[in-house]
Amino acid sequence: MSKEDNITTTGTVVEVLPNTLFRVKLDQIDKVVVGHLSGRMRKYNIKVLLGDKVDIEFSPYDMDKGRITRRN
Repeated sequence: MSKEDNITTTGTVVEVLPNTLFRVKLDQIDKVVVGHLSGRMRKYNIKVLLGDKVDIEFSPYDMDKGRITRRN
């Protein structure tokens, strides 16, 4: 699997969970998924709060869990 296989979409953080996990409501599909912070967001200490707009990446194999890659 390469980097190009990931599916990227935007959403809004609706709940903050422990261990840098977040519930994100997707914009295009009315679905709530679980997302975790990507390594660069942890490395550069970028904070994500309730109500933030974020970009989230999914593997084509599991559309229920994703990786938060950017805060808008």
